[in-house]
Amino acid sequence: MIALRPSRWRPPSSVRLSCLSLVIVLVTPLWLATHGFAQSTEADVYVAQAVLEYSDGKYDEALANLRKALETEPDHGEALYLTGIVLMAKDQPAQAAPFLEKARARSRTDPAIAFQLGLAYFAQQQYDRAQPLLEEAFRRQPTLDGLGYYVGFLRYRKKDYRGALDAFRAGRTSNADLQQLTKFYSGLALGVLGLPGQAAAEIDQAIRAAPASAFTGPAERLRDSMVAARQGQRRLSAEVRLGFFYDDDVAVIPNADSSEPLVAALRRVKATSSGELFGLRADYAWLRTDQWEATIGYSFFTTYNNDLPSFNIMSHLGNVGATYRTAVANMPLLVGGQYAFDALFLDQKWFVLRHTGSAFASLVESDRYLTQLFARYQNKNFNQVIDNLPEENRDANNWMIGATQLVRFSEDRHYVKLGYQFDWDDTVGQNYEYVGNRVLAGGQYTLPWLAIRLKYDLDVHFRNYQYKNSLLPTTAPGTTRRQDQEITNIVRAELPLPHSFTLVAEYQRTMNISNIAVFDYTRNVYTLMLSWSY
Repeated sequence: MIALRPSRWRPPSSVRLSCLSLVIVLVTPLWLATHGFAQSTEADVYVAQAVLEYSDGKYDEALANLRKALETEPDHGEALYLTGIVLMAKDQPAQAAPFLEKARARSRTDPAIAFQLGLAYFAQQQYDRAQPLLEEAFRRQPTLDGLGYYVGFLRYRKKDYRGALDAFRAGRTSNADLQQLTKFYSGLALGVLGLPGQAAAEIDQAIRAAPASAFTGPAERLRDSMVAARQGQRRLSAEVRLGFFYDDDVAVIPNADSSEPLVAALRRVKATSSGELFGLRADYAWLRTDQWEATIGYSFFTTYNNDLPSFNIMSHLGNVGATYRTAVANMPLLVGGQYAFDALFLDQKWFVLRHTGSAFASLVESDRYLTQLFARYQNKNFNQVIDNLPEENRDANNWMIGATQLVRFSEDRHYVKLGYQFDWDDTVGQNYEYVGNRVLAGGQYTLPWLAIRLKYDLDVHFRNYQYKNSLLPTTAPGTTRRQDQEITNIVRAELPLPHSFTLVAEYQRTMNISNIAVFDYTRNVYTLMLSWSY
């Protein structure tokens, strides 16, 4: 997905003011036609003469007659309004604003006055004062010539990209410069919302609307960058990993406990080993449009324990998935789903087969905040002998829902995250059925030297088993309902290298604190790995 950041580029002030003058010329006759003079007074005569002089471009003469009208009748609404109009035409918005304010005080509901006063503040870049006035005029009369552009621009500044698009599309203008600007900023808003194809089309229309204008160069460069980025997106992505590790508890031997005789027997088994690992992942996007992307992928992972080869593992996983890009209000939204099948082998014999279906939604509230929601169903089939011990059957359906909040800094070079998951492992054998609560936390900090990324992840999984264990503890079977608290800490450092290589050093510590001693263990794994990405 191509997500453009808000552009700080604005048209030159001389162009903005000329656009304002053009809008004033278009709006003023409409206002005067709808506000004809209620009665003929001496002030009205001066105003009528000023209208003629304004139409002929004689601004100084028009101002002279308007001064006479206001001297005669200081609260003359038409004279106040027209004085502001003439001063705006002379590119003097600061002088025009007080007259327009007085005219607005006499006619609060008139959208034309609110529009012109908003333009006066807009021309002075007093956007916070301009926006309420222009929004009010837009609510009352959205088709006022040029109004949609100014409302859309101000919404875009405040990162209300969806609202900006609504204003651009509802507005009308006969001015070529404003037509081009409307298309240009529509393209920027669509780019931020993750719709690069539509964004490039809008910017292309902006270029065609006025090919010789001052905006054409920046617009062409932006359009070309969008097109190049889309064309440069590879449909195939892949990663290869090769590494070495040391594991001090490969066999997951429990911690010492004098109250459980079985623990002493288990602890006589060798548990430490060094080893090698290899991983491969490939994903191909077989469908890619502005809003849809569908992928198919495969991954392979294996370890070899030099001292305990009977604990070697090998995993094959295949997956298909689809994602859809849209927006909620002004916030980009990515929703999708995936199906995966994996087979995990232990010592070259299949250990567990899993079918997993998942759905997710990622909402980008701003450049700083990202929220993810997800749900998962997993069917697990273990290779086990359970004929005589049905309570030990670990085959299960696992259900999980969760959410994660990310806070991002410095264009995602740093971030912190916090999440929660609820899961239920509905096993065939009652010894393993549990209800779980998981808390996730972590973050990343990118060093200023060599772009080294430091990462930390904390995973705390509380599991409350639903039935008393029929076998353990061996001294009192059938009396204890198992409760586990599994705490996993991962510290990781990543050093980017040339040619898409990354050197990774990782330390993982897992502590499972259980009220049944056989399941109480501590495990430390140290890994050094080199990966290559395509």
